[in-house]
Amino acid sequence: MKKIILPILIFVFILLTHSVKAQNYNIVWTSQSQNSSESMPCGGGDIGLNVWVENGDVLFYIARSGQFDENNSLLKSGRVRIRFSPNPFTDGKFRQELNLNEGCVIIKGEKNGKYCEIKLWADVFNPVINVEVSGNQAHNAEIYYENWRYADRALPQGESDQSSWKWAAPKNAVTKKDIIDFEQNKIVFYHQNQGQNIFDITVAQQGMESVRNQMFNPLENLIFGACLEAKNFIPAGVSQGKYIDSDFKAWKLQSTKALKIWNLTIKLHSEQTANLQEWKNNLDTKTVSNKKQNLEWWRRFWERSFIRISGESIGEEISRNYALFRYMLACNAYGSYPSRFNGGLHTFDPVFVDKQRTNTPDFRRWTGGTFTAQNQRLVYFPMLRSGDFDMMIPQFEFYNRILKNAELRSQVYWGHGGAAFTEQIENFGLPNFAEYGTKRPDNFDKGLEYNAWLEYMWDTSLEFCFMILETESYAAKNIEKYIPLIESCLRFFDEHYQYLAKMRGNKALDGNGKLVIFPGSAAETYKMAYNSTSTIAALKTVSEHLLALPDNYLDEDKRAYFAKFLQRLPEIRINESAGKQTISPAWLWERENNSESPQLYPVFPWGIYGVGKPDIQTAINTYNDSLAVRFRSHTGWKQDAIWAARLGLTDEAWNLTAKKLRNGKHRFPAFWGPGFDWTPDLNHGGSGMIALQEMLMQCDGDKIYLFPAWDKNLNVHFLLYAPKQTSVECELRDGKILKLNVLPKEREKDLINQLRITN
Repeated sequence: MKKIILPILIFVFILLTHSVKAQNYNIVWTSQSQNSSESMPCGGGDIGLNVWVENGDVLFYIARSGQFDENNSLLKSGRVRIRFSPNPFTDGKFRQELNLNEGCVIIKGEKNGKYCEIKLWADVFNPVINVEVSGNQAHNAEIYYENWRYADRALPQGESDQSSWKWAAPKNAVTKKDIIDFEQNKIVFYHQNQGQNIFDITVAQQGMESVRNQMFNPLENLIFGACLEAKNFIPAGVSQGKYIDSDFKAWKLQSTKALKIWNLTIKLHSEQTANLQEWKNNLDTKTVSNKKQNLEWWRRFWERSFIRISGESIGEEISRNYALFRYMLACNAYGSYPSRFNGGLHTFDPVFVDKQRTNTPDFRRWTGGTFTAQNQRLVYFPMLRSGDFDMMIPQFEFYNRILKNAELRSQVYWGHGGAAFTEQIENFGLPNFAEYGTKRPDNFDKGLEYNAWLEYMWDTSLEFCFMILETESYAAKNIEKYIPLIESCLRFFDEHYQYLAKMRGNKALDGNGKLVIFPGSAAETYKMAYNSTSTIAALKTVSEHLLALPDNYLDEDKRAYFAKFLQRLPEIRINESAGKQTISPAWLWERENNSESPQLYPVFPWGIYGVGKPDIQTAINTYNDSLAVRFRSHTGWKQDAIWAARLGLTDEAWNLTAKKLRNGKHRFPAFWGPGFDWTPDLNHGGSGMIALQEMLMQCDGDKIYLFPAWDKNLNVHFLLYAPKQTSVECELRDGKILKLNVLPKEREKDLINQLRITN
């Protein structure tokens, strides 16, 4: 027990020792917005708001983690509109500010000395939204709760892409209606999942009925919603309207008198229960927000980590957008589900992303309940270096909850152990209904997706196993509860590929006693691969890190098993291209299907090649080889900026990272996208965060490389984290290090400074 407590105390000491004021990266607008695409993100805990002022009305969308309907769409909780009389936001001074230090949006209107100020914030610790109104002039006010799901809505093909049906929705598919009504002086609204849902359909489609009762089902009897109330406001009827492309009904509360000061509170609640009254009773017990506690959380969040580039306009823009995006991730710090790569909690009306998408505000491409691992990982890897370890838990819990379902797949289909996780995976652990294939040959393996992109793509869950293992070292986290997940993910490859080998012939291993990982997949690009490089690198790195854990995590038998498993892994294949040694995507492959460079995965995420590591030139040759150059880009989930940083290619890394983290096309500068997915594009922002972090600091065992891909002429001040519960704060100005604070102090000896000056 002492071994665990001491590192935790060291890490707490690190947080308390760094005393840094957060730089002001607040966003300020002095004019109103034209529509929801010009909104500001706001949130906390697991709530995301899009806030804007349009034609004098204050509006905000409400989103919350885990609000999945029967189709597995991630539904918003509606839209709120606040209207004043006299209106303080017309014909006077206007100001809307995202206050990062306090995690709130402040809106102010002023004319002839009369002003009104509105502060919106979401509670980090409780699912409560607070709207605080104050001023020196009394106003009458109206609060409208607007809902476009007041009746069942058809879910036709195209729009069904927001759900787990994707392109395969039945003709009668609908988004079922919400229930909205006045209860005393409150507005109560909720969505209640009833009857058959996409979980039931998918289980039947994929031949898992025999074990259905053993499976985790997040959709059954799920009820989610909220109550909206404001003191001195009473119900004032229901009206209809249309905003952008969606008709809606509006339930109105109006003030009983003109008020200078008043508060609006929205309490949200989600629960799996067949008893509606139980849900309502639990909704009523939601606690009142503690503002002081919330302000302290945001203070610690901003002091914990930062990157600030100064003296150069592009650099200042990049570091500001880094901070803005980190704030967006913090809005779902403690969600029941991870922040989705395709919009997170801050999507807006889809026509402003794609003019062909005249759908409701619930719409996003690539569904709400299907989690694409290759994209999700880029949202969560940067949290290691930023020290946001508590924010990684929703992603770890996502896999831990569905572990049993993935293991049942292996047992039902092939009769062996291990967890069969696929790339695009539902929140209940099965492949997506459409991607699994609705026109499958009768004799096709039930455990496989009948899909040219996703077939045999089993290895992406290993990146989350790696993150879990890293948190044990970075933050002294006790990861005992996740060890069965990591073991099962590794065991699947051992048992499944010996199973497949025995199906082909008499021997389970090749002539050298190695696994034959065939058929496999190198990302989604090199298909029907023989010994995929990305898979080998993943299995090797995760196995090594598992075996390096303290003794209390694995018994002797398990250590012996995984040591032998590590020995059974084939080597990564090195080829020659244009007279130079390069890493091959696989030993062999049959075709290409996408535009990825998995031959560089040994650089990132797996860290087999990089600054200070052996044979870096082979990796640089691979980065410069035509196979990789043809796919080079800064857009979306592209990782070229990260690879350039990891290989010490300073100019290349800066160029690509700057393109990633410069202002997006929307009014809020960190609303990037759509890229390959949707807006806001979280895997675009996440990959940019990783690249910037890797330019400043990289780690290899005990070694910490300072400025491995940084131009000495760029002034920067940063605070980032390294393994062994280490933090590094460094300030570089005019080519000289003015401040260097490494905690714990004994880790200073492991620092290697790699500054260089460009011509």
